[in-house]
Amino acid sequence: MSHFRHLIYIAILGSILCACSGAKLSVADEQLARGEYFDAQKTYRKIYNKLNPREQRKLRGEVAAKMGECYTRLGQDARAAAAYQNALRYGYCDSTLLLQLAQAQHGQGSYAQAVKTYEQYLELWPDDELAKKGLIGARKSAELKKNKTRHVVRNAKLFNSRRSDFSPMFNGETLYFTTTNEKVTGNNRSEITGMKRSDIWMVKKNERGEWQRPEAVEGELNTEWDEGIPSFSPDGSTMYLTRSMRTPGKDTGVDIYTSTRSDAQWSAPVKFEITNDTLSNYGHPAVSPSGEYLYFTSDMPGHGGKDIWRINLRERYGSLENLGDAINTPGNEEFPYMLTDSIMYFSSDGHPGLGGLDIFRATLQPSGGWLVENMGSPINSEGDDFGITFATPSKEAGYFSSNRGDGRGYDHLYSFELPDLKILISGWVLDKDEEPVPNAIIRIVGNDGSNQKAVARNDGSFSFPLQRGVRYVMLAGAKGYLNAKQEFTSDNAEEDAEYGIDFILASISKPNIVENIFYDFDKATLRPESKEALDGLAQMLRDNPNITIEMASHTDRWGSDEYNIKLSERRAKSVVDYLISVGIPADRLQYQGYGKSRPKVVSKRVAREFPQFEEGQVLDEKFVLTLPEGQQEVADQINRRTEFQVLSVNYQMY
Repeated sequence: MSHFRHLIYIAILGSILCACSGAKLSVADEQLARGEYFDAQKTYRKIYNKLNPREQRKLRGEVAAKMGECYTRLGQDARAAAAYQNALRYGYCDSTLLLQLAQAQHGQGSYAQAVKTYEQYLELWPDDELAKKGLIGARKSAELKKNKTRHVVRNAKLFNSRRSDFSPMFNGETLYFTTTNEKVTGNNRSEITGMKRSDIWMVKKNERGEWQRPEAVEGELNTEWDEGIPSFSPDGSTMYLTRSMRTPGKDTGVDIYTSTRSDAQWSAPVKFEITNDTLSNYGHPAVSPSGEYLYFTSDMPGHGGKDIWRINLRERYGSLENLGDAINTPGNEEFPYMLTDSIMYFSSDGHPGLGGLDIFRATLQPSGGWLVENMGSPINSEGDDFGITFATPSKEAGYFSSNRGDGRGYDHLYSFELPDLKILISGWVLDKDEEPVPNAIIRIVGNDGSNQKAVARNDGSFSFPLQRGVRYVMLAGAKGYLNAKQEFTSDNAEEDAEYGIDFILASISKPNIVENIFYDFDKATLRPESKEALDGLAQMLRDNPNITIEMASHTDRWGSDEYNIKLSERRAKSVVDYLISVGIPADRLQYQGYGKSRPKVVSKRVAREFPQFEEGQVLDEKFVLTLPEGQQEVADQINRRTEFQVLSVNYQMY
């Protein structure tokens, strides 16, 4: 963890702590009070190792607790948890020690242990809001890590040094970030982390769109002090940044500065005055895309810890505003980033999360309140996750920083991207014989306003990309065929999906069998199971309002010609009567019974289904009688059929 991003944590402890504990301890306490966590933990550790475990238990417990606080500030949660447990073992009395231990366990991903420790603490302090939210987060963390979002997160190795790199921020296509690498401006190492003090660096793309190696920003921006966590005015010419300067004998101060760009050079920073309060710290600036507001982090009196505030840049004085308890908690809210004027990302250890700082998305509601959502895993981890930036508001992709997996607590840059969902609908356009219909035109219209068109390939196949949760209407048609329509709705699942759907087109020039129409034996009465097929036929007529058809019924070879003609005619009429009953105009429909006068000619589809019959074979009585008895029944079954034939394609209703 960089010391710089946590400088606002520094507390003014006031009087010298435990003056009776000896000079060494007073030095360590003063280092801790100034926020010099790296130096303080080294001093505390030396003291701790020299104390007798039996004779100096109380003092050992106190030192262990303070050492744990240093480790916490450095982002070293495993070491912090061990130190807090030692403090408890030696009987150190501090009302917040259990809470600190729970947070450290939470931050190292020991969720089950964290839950127990939070519960122990809440037995003593049942009204502590920070502990209650921590308990909620610890209980939910395992589930959040298991049910990951679709974000793809990668270590941005090209940008990262062997020290801390954090808080990326786009300015146009250039990415700026804060670094403590060995090549920064100053030579002195920080008493807080042992690393060099931070500078602002940048990285650009070449003409091929490839990222180059990072380099320090040009100009007078970086100094021997800490500079970092930048944000930019909408035109990109003004940088708002955080600067930390230490004056001997005083606590380190953190303030917001501005720098202007001219000819690729950034000017020396100038302090940006927010209030007359000189005791509070101000940092982590974030300019809204409209340029109207400056959001920032401060430890001014508010909800506790650090809060997110804003001021109006056009009417600065008197416009200071705390973002309220939907955003701010008794914990720490930091690193605001405005994606739009109504969508903010920020980090918090006060809202329920996976441990340490988590990144949250806050959406401004029409009522004026904020809706806050945890970004989930893998954006968030058990470590500190913060400082997010997007390359463009229209795509969920960019960079953020995290100390996940680094035992030293060092921060590193990570890329993230939410890949577009691959939702497709594909299928085939076939004729009634299940042969491909090449060059068929398929149109798909969604209730989201989308309108797509494609041409089926030579094999009749097609494919369209879809969106989640959209209701679609599809229409397929081809020259010489009737149109066919399908409707469906894609689901809302956050996962790739492919839907399959086929279109069966009826020919205009030849008879088309209507499958699954059933009659009782020796009767023309339609059986109930015929309804689905009949309703499909009615819909086809609605989808093709300019056609008229003849319904034809055919029988097998049994019975007299006269009987079969009458039976088939009654059957064809019963179909027409049904179609009229569901709203199809009678003058679009004719019916005809052909009895056994038109035996079926074996089509490709029938030949595939019944390979004992060759394509083109006429199933007349003479041929059927040459078949074995079992095959004769199959042929009779094929001959018993209901078909329709298009008569005209220019019908108009008057």
